Amino acid sequence: MEDTTSHLVTQPKHRSFWLQEVAGDAPDAPPLCGNARANIAIIGGGYVGLWTAIQIKRLDPGSNVAVLEQDICGGGASGRNGGIVLSWWPKLSSLIRLCGVNDALRIARDSQAAIQEIRVLCETHNIDAHFRQAGWLWTATSQAQMGAWDRVVMLCDKMGLDVFQRLSPEEVARRSGSPAHRAGVFEASAATIQPAALVRGLRHIALELGVQIFENTRVQSFSRHQPVVIRTQGGTLTTDRLVIATNAWAASIPELSRSIVAITSDMVMTAPIPDQLQRLGWVGGECITDSQMMVDYYHVTNDRSLAFGKGGWGIAFGGKLGTNFDRNRQRARSVAADLHRYYPGLRDVPITHDWCGPIDRTPNSLPLLGRLGGHRHIVYGVGWSGNGVGPSVIGGKILASLALERDDEWGHYPLIERSVGRFPPEPIRYFGAHLVRAAVVRKEQAEILDQKPSFIAVQLSKLAPTGLEDKK
Repeated sequence: MEDTTSHLVTQPKHRSFWLQEVAGDAPDAPPLCGNARANIAIIGGGYVGLWTAIQIKRLDPGSNVAVLEQDICGGGASGRNGGIVLSWWPKLSSLIRLCGVNDALRIARDSQAAIQEIRVLCETHNIDAHFRQAGWLWTATSQAQMGAWDRVVMLCDKMGLDVFQRLSPEEVARRSGSPAHRAGVFEASAATIQPAALVRGLRHIALELGVQIFENTRVQSFSRHQPVVIRTQGGTLTTDRLVIATNAWAASIPELSRSIVAITSDMVMTAPIPDQLQRLGWVGGECITDSQMMVDYYHVTNDRSLAFGKGGWGIAFGGKLGTNFDRNRQRARSVAADLHRYYPGLRDVPITHDWCGPIDRTPNSLPLLGRLGGHRHIVYGVGWSGNGVGPSVIGGKILASLALERDDEWGHYPLIERSVGRFPPEPIRYFGAHLVRAAVVRKEQAEILDQKPSFIAVQLSKLAPTGLEDKK
């Protein structure tokens, strides 16, 4: 059976600041032309796809592995995200509901260890990805957000887990450089990176290991039978096994479409502001998020600029990602307005770059991993929900073991074949998502002003997928 709907879209034209910064690091790999053969093919040249390719070559150096990427490696979410590396500790309650206490703890600990694995990789392979492990401030910027972390912090405390540190309101304001942060907790394992530099480093390692990479190769369809025939605009690739690691573009695959909705992450970047940061007192290097559903996230870059983002503005119809997932100047102005709400003293600082990228959101914000339609030779790892930088390490190990059919700890990982819930079908999903998003915006705008939102806005907001905090 041919899948004629799982095609990938035209590559983005506007590059993120991160991708612009590493432009020219290596020539593009040639696109697929004619007919080719591989033992294992991977669709998607971002974090998950490249980690998978690297892990396969580590486990089975003789495997002929090919990666097909519609743009350049990192041209999608991996080179366009906020550069924040978080664990899954905030999702502990969801993990427990999904697979029980013991497995949940294993997954959360593995996600924390993945951050260290990124650090070691950068050190070992001399990848200048600006890795900085200064921790994460999880804050409240309105009265309604107060205590958003209580559920998971109390759960960790009950289990004797020293994960989150409660901070006084004064300490949160001091460390964040803004009294708009009214309360919060600190988690020490989180890090920040230059995300495009990391993905390009993974690309380099994969090539050194002998992985074939075909860039600027748009997949038009793939068969379900074995061997799998992948059709592109330039030729075909026949493979014994297929790995799908396409992030938000997986929403167009029929078997996965009901479990993924593609939304945007919109970002702005300021000019370097070392003196202003010093005056603000934000000198510790922590990354920061608030507790809105449409979360604000930000950190200070290596050159002392401020990278500031907001999730959830744009929504795709039917998994089709267009230029709205590349750049949107109107949304960028809204993101800048949020930045200035926290830091009004930076209103005169130039915004030098703006861009956006895709997030593959699932109903519970946990990923989908398994075998497509029950076919053992086609596996997938998608739905990272805006927190895939660190967990992609785990995803690569799982998908490598599944693709190689290894009977090991990663081939039987507790996240495999777990249901994350389903969204309504199109067009209900698209119009419903817009309705819910509008309600969330109204609710959170009222809460920012410490006003009571309308009953309808509150009720509709409950239909939104989970954010950082777990829903009760």
